[in-house]
Amino acid sequence: MASASSRTQPLDVPGYVPREAPLVKLVVAGGFGVGKTTLVASVSEMQSLHTEQTLTAVSASVDLLDYTPEKTTTTVAADFGRLTLDPEDPTAPVIYLFGTPGQARFQRVWDDVVYGAKGALLLLDLRRPEASYEAMDLVERSGIPYVVAVNDFPGAPYVKDSAVRAGLDLGEETPLIHCNARNPHSSIDALIRLVEHVMTTYSRDVAR
Repeated sequence: MASASSRTQPLDVPGYVPREAPLVKLVVAGGFGVGKTTLVASVSEMQSLHTEQTLTAVSASVDLLDYTPEKTTTTVAADFGRLTLDPEDPTAPVIYLFGTPGQARFQRVWDDVVYGAKGALLLLDLRRPEASYEAMDLVERSGIPYVVAVNDFPGAPYVKDSAVRAGLDLGEETPLIHCNARNPHSSIDALIRLVEHVMTTYSRDVAR
């Protein structure tokens, strides 16, 4: 099977992680082609790593390309990137970001990747929200806090947030936000919202 790989260009940040910095593992989940690899690559301060394989005729019936005809590969293990929330502060959290395969057939990979994760960012494409249902099921089964982020693709239909929440049967405590996975600033804002939600959730659980 042919393989494909891609790497982002490294940013001007130290190549090491300060000893004082707390490390936070987060995962980016979602259906096939919703922007997980793009988001990890857009925010990583190091060369992001990607494990992609070329789509084959065998997967054509499940990895649908109706809205992503240019896509030729799919993630089969994980994407990996790193983001320091405040490079000027050696005690600022450093996020280790793992993008996961979006299809249920990769559940065993999911179980390994999600181990030790503090939270998940679940990406959603409103042109085909059903593509993220399997990933959402995996996130909820893992029991980690998560935020649903609508990746605003050009041409996606406008749907009220209340309707999206109702369609996903989201609990009141689960945030629903919008982002553009191709835009680093928008992606970082989404991750900051996830970190805030994780901190709130764990603080609440400790107080019980």
